[in-house]
Amino acid sequence: MTAHGTGGLPVFRQTVQDDWIDYNGHLSEAYYVLVFGFATDALMDAAGLDAGYRARTGCSLYTVEAHVRYLHEVPRGSDLCVRTTVLGADAKKVRFLHEMFLAAPTGEPSGDPVATEELFTLHVDQGAGRAAPLPDATRTHLATLTGPAPAWAGRGIREI
Repeated sequence: MTAHGTGGLPVFRQTVQDDWIDYNGHLSEAYYVLVFGFATDALMDAAGLDAGYRARTGCSLYTVEAHVRYLHEVPRGSDLCVRTTVLGADAKKVRFLHEMFLAAPTGEPSGDPVATEELFTLHVDQGAGRAAPLPDATRTHLATLTGPAPAWAGRGIREI
């Protein structure tokens, strides 16, 4: 993860595994979400909410709502990269999005996104079972990573 996405966040990279391919011959929908989950873990690590933090405090980010858009098929063996943008953070909430791309030979995003995911998360004290304030340093750091929302962010599922 040497390249950087929006606001200096690392670009997460992953190669599509053979067992992630569905009966249609491309990436199964569950594995798009798996890759996005790995990118969320990378964001948490970059924001100081890593495994050590979770062990010390018993707190973590919980996804409350997610909206995934599957835009293009991803073939077997593809190299993917995910660019993350923080849209906002307050005392207990963080909103961010991921954009998944096929990776160019350089490892950088190539072309249009193949999928996107927008997430609304809460910082939760697992022992208390409720939302808890983010550490001030984390909230301040997330604020420095905040970028503009693309036009598709905040939209729901279309009606027929």
